Amino acid sequence: MDQANNPIKNLEEFVAKVDEMKKKDKMDLSSDQDLSLAIMNLVSIEEHFFFTGAKTGKTEYYDFIQEVREIRKELLKKIIKEYEGEVWCISKHLLAASMRLMEVGTKQLNMGNKETAYDLFNKAYNLYSLFWGLNMKLVKTEDIKKISADAINKHDTDPEPKGLFARLGSVVKKALNCCIE
Repeated sequence: MDQANNPIKNLEEFVAKVDEMKKKDKMDLSSDQDLSLAIMNLVSIEEHFFFTGAKTGKTEYYDFIQEVREIRKELLKKIIKEYEGEVWCISKHLLAASMRLMEVGTKQLNMGNKETAYDLFNKAYNLYSLFWGLNMKLVKTEDIKKISADAINKHDTDPEPKGLFARLGSVVKKALNCCIE
């Protein structure tokens, strides 16, 4: 890919965009990260109310789903202020999938399956990073397919991530790690 047409020329440019957004008070990454974790748990609570209602046959558990869902929607609006198409729903599912992978990874770690756990944790963080990449609008969805290996800082010593999600997750992860106070 021609470097001039690369949507993210390097990590420094990406981090500069995040810093610029923070200076304009458009975002508070540390608070928004905490809020995203709360939203993950609300999605999980919705799921638990569903399964508890199904297992017990008590419909009052189903009624709680709507109340929790309304709280989750209200909080998600604080992070996702503008979106197009399915980005709202994609965002919710990225957070939910990330949370589930963390939980399964923790169970695998508890069973002594460290390699499996670490792989699940890595996948969870890549999905979480993709959530932020979409919602910080630092990567346009139409440009995702154009992200090349050159988007990663050329001074990195880590091997090149494989696949679209891993590559995007790596870029977003590095920007978030640089910017969170």
